[in-house]
Amino acid sequence: MYNLTGYNTGAFTLLGIPGLEQYHVWISVPFCLIYLVAIVGNSILLMAMEHSLHAPMFFFLSMLVITDLILSTTCVPKALSIFWFGPQRISFPGCLTQLFFLHFSFVLDSSILMAMAFDRYVAICSPLRYNTILTPRTIVKIAVGISFRSFCVIFPCVFLVNRLPFCRTHNIPHTYCEHIGVARLACANISINIWYGFCVPLMAIISDVILIAISYVLILCAVFRLPSQMLVRRP
Repeated sequence: MYNLTGYNTGAFTLLGIPGLEQYHVWISVPFCLIYLVAIVGNSILLMAMEHSLHAPMFFFLSMLVITDLILSTTCVPKALSIFWFGPQRISFPGCLTQLFFLHFSFVLDSSILMAMAFDRYVAICSPLRYNTILTPRTIVKIAVGISFRSFCVIFPCVFLVNRLPFCRTHNIPHTYCEHIGVARLACANISINIWYGFCVPLMAIISDVILIAISYVLILCAVFRLPSQMLVRRP
């Protein structure tokens, strides 16, 4: 364990996009428009779904909307302030907080899409058992489970960055704090950060993608079997 005394108290400076500083104002235009559309669109969608949250799919959609709002709000406002007013300072705790919510919401997005794929699989492949399988209690368990899984995947990244001594430059050539980008500023060995930062979150997302693909393959197989089953049942 490194000696952290006096190392992690300084603030970092977010520099923006290296080499494109003269275009920051122009780059901010699409960022601002997309962010406003995301905020307004997701807010309207969330209010529209409010009365339908008893259905599992709408519950997962509401989780996805909230997670997208967290993801965009974590990064875009700070990026816009850099584009409009130049390099911005961010405290070390603030940097860790942004790092956590950025990666957490990204991994949680993937997990929610996996849960939505499972919901569609049960609805199409076992429609008569849908309400008995996906009960409100089960839905809450799934939501808590995928949130806790995402937390367990990302929280070690915060710990791994917090343990590092930062005795060189505190300038981050980016618009936000992300795990490897911050770790590279440390004056210590960051092999564990690199291995964990790339392998564990990537494996979590890949496993979600594989399970989503399997769910939709099974759904397609069930759909393609329907015509033949209808022909067999015809008198």
